[in-house]
Amino acid sequence: MPGTKQAGLTAIGLCVLALTAGCTSEPPGDSTFDPGMGHIHALAINPATGTVYAGTHYGLFTLTDSGAERVGSVAQDFMGLAAAGDDHFLASGHPSPDDMDQPVNLGLIESRDGGDSWDVLSLSGAADFHALEYKHGIVYGYDSLNQQIMVSEDKHEWIGGARFPAYDIAVSPLNPDEVIATVERGPARSTDRGEMFEVLGGAPALVFVDWPAADELVGIDADGVVYVSADGGDSWREMGTVGAAPHALLAAGDGEIYVATDRGILSSGDNGATFTPLWEDTQ
Repeated sequence: MPGTKQAGLTAIGLCVLALTAGCTSEPPGDSTFDPGMGHIHALAINPATGTVYAGTHYGLFTLTDSGAERVGSVAQDFMGLAAAGDDHFLASGHPSPDDMDQPVNLGLIESRDGGDSWDVLSLSGAADFHALEYKHGIVYGYDSLNQQIMVSEDKHEWIGGARFPAYDIAVSPLNPDEVIATVERGPARSTDRGEMFEVLGGAPALVFVDWPAADELVGIDADGVVYVSADGGDSWREMGTVGAAPHALLAAGDGEIYVATDRGILSSGDNGATFTPLWEDTQ
């Protein structure tokens, strides 16, 4: 892969089904027609405003109690999304159907104006990050094209790590070398920045994970049941449920959790014990 250094392969001998749903864009027809959100792939919070952003099949949206509002004018498919600072986002995905000037996989793209405009940084045409994390000044991603963990310290040069089908990744807020990835058997841990992983014994079969604080590793399983670990994944406590299959998870710290489903987005202020609707899909 261009701009990539190859590292060792994974130590996990697993057979895992890859998540590929929602990875292609169908033209909405009339270019003046707004197709709405479509499938929600990722959630992030803008530190400048505290506003929740949703990366969706047809563009980027802000979400508040008053509803959803499109950010910018592009209807491109946002697969991965991560906040990197005030009004600063990193993302990946696919161009809008009427944009014929870009490759089908955008690689790593960046916005410094709250998502209004985007620039290509690296791996254009060569990577499709279905999960992105930005912590410790480092970008961590899961490239679905190559089923590989990828890490970059400058957003341009990348080190390729373990290869295996995964759903999501989370990075320790204390240790830049500790990464959690979710696979079919549940969460797996790496202590060498994604080169090798080991499945966590006794952990629930989580699909999505987020790690906002050292004592607050949050996960959700395929049925929508939320779990929290206070010790980095060694033990888990079952909290509540959103009552539906999750499409994306965001844990913002201090018990604040957001979960996207096919019905909308729900929020919790008590670490997932209870949820209330933030936005509901009425289409």
